[in-house]
Amino acid sequence: MSPEPPPSQNSGQHQVPAPARAVRRSLFLHSALHRRPQEMLRGMLEQVDADTPPNGPDGPVAVLERRIAALLGKQEALFFPSGTMAQQVALRIHADRRGRRAFAAHPQGHLEVWEHRGYAVVHGLRCHPVGDRHRLMRLADLAAVGEPLAAVVWELPQRDIGGLLPEWDDLVAQTSAMRERGAAIHLDGARLWEAQTYYARPFAEIAGLFDTAYVSLYKVLQGTGGAVLAGPPDILAEARIWRRRLGGDVYDAWPVALAALHGLDTHLPRLAAYRDHAVAIAAAITADGVARVAPNPPQTPLFHVHLPVGPATADWAAEALLADTGVELFGRTRSAPDPDRCSFEVTIGENAMAFTPDEVVALLHRLLEYAT
Repeated sequence: MSPEPPPSQNSGQHQVPAPARAVRRSLFLHSALHRRPQEMLRGMLEQVDADTPPNGPDGPVAVLERRIAALLGKQEALFFPSGTMAQQVALRIHADRRGRRAFAAHPQGHLEVWEHRGYAVVHGLRCHPVGDRHRLMRLADLAAVGEPLAAVVWELPQRDIGGLLPEWDDLVAQTSAMRERGAAIHLDGARLWEAQTYYARPFAEIAGLFDTAYVSLYKVLQGTGGAVLAGPPDILAEARIWRRRLGGDVYDAWPVALAALHGLDTHLPRLAAYRDHAVAIAAAITADGVARVAPNPPQTPLFHVHLPVGPATADWAAEALLADTGVELFGRTRSAPDPDRCSFEVTIGENAMAFTPDEVVALLHRLLEYAT
């Protein structure tokens, strides 16, 4: 039985309640279909033997920290239960060391949009949103900030504008200029793994532009959660204290570390193939004209699909598609200035590798048929 007809576009709803549907296939990276405990536990078990200790220098967390420090070319790395905590701690330390309370970041940066401004509420920091919210930060935008800054944050790629990345020379110029002004240079590398497919440079070369770097353990790596902050030993020694203060010193974090190690082994080598598939799907959508993609072509395995219907209608149509086909097309819609348009994010992982470009185009046509 199909869902009820879509609500009015003026209702303000972005998520339409509907009965639970059986998901058989999903284009959505973080679908529950791909995160079933038994499957994830099987991957963790591949990382251990009978003698693996839960903690200590040979435990999974320490192994993970050393591995990521080596990947990023940093002296040390420190596990955190979340990227939210890791980034706030890094910015707090940079601010305290410089006696400055302001940092700069993109207006649609993760710290600003997704974390309830925890940097301000918990740490008393201020954010300067730099530049136009619909395009990347530019050197001129950063130069226009008059207040002395404790740090500048670059999110690579910039998720909420479609996974855009600055060109390498631009990034080098921006980080160099802000370092000359005395600001710490911090990488929000939640999706650094994906960004590397565009820059085609070693992770250590990219992270080498930054004083501190955070990476996520659960996004494209498909772990159970967690994050790692990498940087110099003196900063991480202080970060370890802040981790304890904020309740993040998890004693038995080995399951999270094992899931991340499995992701490094299985997904990291596949990222170039994921990006190629993203480019192929985006090209098929563009050639057909059923929707628009941004950026076009995708720079990373992440891109946005822009639909010619509003979010409430798209949500309803997606429920109808799921009910009739068992295919989950996306996790959520994003509104647009035009109330009769919306978009959704596609991140290519093993889930999306199972869909051919033509099949995605056909699914979009069917989605829009439901929507009209």
